[in-house]
Amino acid sequence: MYHFLFVPLTLGLSIFLALLETCSVLTKRPAWREQARKLTKFFGTVFLINFGMGVVTGIVQEFHFGMNWSEYARFMGDIFGAPLALEALTAFFLESTFLGIWVFGWDRLSPKVHCATIWITAIGSNLSAFWILVANGFMQHPVGYAIEDGRAVMTDFFALITNPYAHGQYAHALMAGITTSGMLLLAITAYKILAGGEYRPAFQKVLRGIGVYLIVGLLGVMGTGHMQAQQVAHMNPMKLASMEALWETADPAPLAVVADINVSDQRNDFEIGVPYVLSVLVYNVPTGEVQGIKDLQAAAVEKYGPGKYMPDDIIGLFLSFRGMITMGGLMMLFALGALVLGWHGKTAADWDKKLRCPCVKWFLRFAVLALPAPFIANTLGWYLTEAGRQPWIVVGLQKTAVAYSPNLTTGDVFFTLAGFTVIYLVLALAAVYAAVRYIRRHPMTPPVVAEPDETAEGRKF
Repeated sequence: MYHFLFVPLTLGLSIFLALLETCSVLTKRPAWREQARKLTKFFGTVFLINFGMGVVTGIVQEFHFGMNWSEYARFMGDIFGAPLALEALTAFFLESTFLGIWVFGWDRLSPKVHCATIWITAIGSNLSAFWILVANGFMQHPVGYAIEDGRAVMTDFFALITNPYAHGQYAHALMAGITTSGMLLLAITAYKILAGGEYRPAFQKVLRGIGVYLIVGLLGVMGTGHMQAQQVAHMNPMKLASMEALWETADPAPLAVVADINVSDQRNDFEIGVPYVLSVLVYNVPTGEVQGIKDLQAAAVEKYGPGKYMPDDIIGLFLSFRGMITMGGLMMLFALGALVLGWHGKTAADWDKKLRCPCVKWFLRFAVLALPAPFIANTLGWYLTEAGRQPWIVVGLQKTAVAYSPNLTTGDVFFTLAGFTVIYLVLALAAVYAAVRYIRRHPMTPPVVAEPDETAEGRKF
């Protein structure tokens, strides 16, 4: 979850930087060419800070599989290792190499070649996410495998990379990345507009593009989320029933807005639901059966033997889904506000008039404060993905309870978790400090002019 704070930002911000630099290369207006170039460099430094944090936290994941989850690695290594290796060979090396060329290639490469390097970086970043989600997609919906000598072995690589569950996850993650980067860009731009100074017009001009980019991301998140919900309903129905706290099979099925969930008695003591909506979500029509937790549990017992086959944290899943939707609605309001403000603020006179309005200033202030919204939504979404498939680490094939390293002790887990928490907290504070300090003090912020020195030495100097 900590690593996933940085991944979506890398996906979306790399694409935005590529689009912005493309504007600077293709535009026929010299003033905008220079502004777009400076904005690309400015936002690019923020991207580099985030990219560094993503790499540091991602490397730990590689060791995590073998050290903490050795039984999982033994059982799944033949399948899980292939996309991880391809991620390193075809994606991570690609993005890292060309990102370095992009950073050090300013004024050394032609504008078009330099622009191509950030496009390759963006492609590499998103290809990296694709391979990771191919691996995770198998854990959610296994395909193209056989069980031999107690291990899962790959029998069809094409089936692995065309797994519809993985494609749904990737599309949703890509749109979440665009949304996350759009909110970050909006927060930074709002701060810069409020700060004023020589470069305020550049941020005012780019605000409209940020609004469009953010709306594209949010609409994409909604569309891909709908598609993924339908995949979950057919490929992992227990996850859908759990996040909806749907205990009994229903046709048509309502969507619960709020509920008092009684897990011990397996019922909702109180519920406010919207009729037909869950059936519409799953089947695109107002009728259709959605299986409940009780029936799915009984079917799992019949298929896999005695045991508990529902997630432990049904309340957490229920609240996470609704929290994610709430954050999305909040971000849509800011996206529309940014689009309207940018669209109707084309000249300096327009902006001078707007900034005299308290509502505009308050919108810009709240846009800065709303920055955590996409990170909260991403965290809740990732929790739904991973906690929703429990008790399975690989659905239908291996339970989480038998996947961990058998030599681990409670003390090992506690102290290493505590250690990583402290280290990651320090890294997070350092990254946020570096980013905020850069944003506040970068030359695109008006420099502080010193008072004139009227002494003799001062005049001489």
